[in-house]
Amino acid sequence: MTTNILGSWGHMKDAILSGSRRFVQAKNKRPNPLNIVSLNHVSLNCHSVEESKSFYEKVLGFIPVHRPGSLTSEGAWLSGFGIGIHLLCSSEDECARKTTIDPKDKHISFQCNNMIQMEKTLKKMDVSYLKTSIADGEIQVDQVFFHDPDGFMIEICSCGKLPVIPLVG
Repeated sequence: MTTNILGSWGHMKDAILSGSRRFVQAKNKRPNPLNIVSLNHVSLNCHSVEESKSFYEKVLGFIPVHRPGSLTSEGAWLSGFGIGIHLLCSSEDECARKTTIDPKDKHISFQCNNMIQMEKTLKKMDVSYLKTSIADGEIQVDQVFFHDPDGFMIEICSCGKLPVIPLVG
């Protein structure tokens, strides 16, 4: 069984099937004028498609998937955890590499089922990161932030502890 910092594929499947976050439903049906059903993918510019692809495979556990032949620009598609990562080769000017880890910067966040093991794995992989936490009442959420090879920030968190409560009622 393949393991990465987010956990094993079995745990990932279980989390998806059981709904790893606790959702509190609003009384009224939410408006959905565009008939959106889910997040499909995140598109990221990168200097080296191969370096970024390797990072998303080895560190986060995404798997490469078929990319349509009509796409002529250099790139790669990966999939995992119910979403896709589309890597697009870009010039240096389009990808300003960031070195400072700032939790308020734009990022993508993944929920993890074992923060202690994830942190140990990042250390083994020699990935620099920043560890923080937030609290809501007695609920504490641990967060770890780090960059991919192109400076795009990634968060791994125990966010499933927080209920998602709509602000409408």
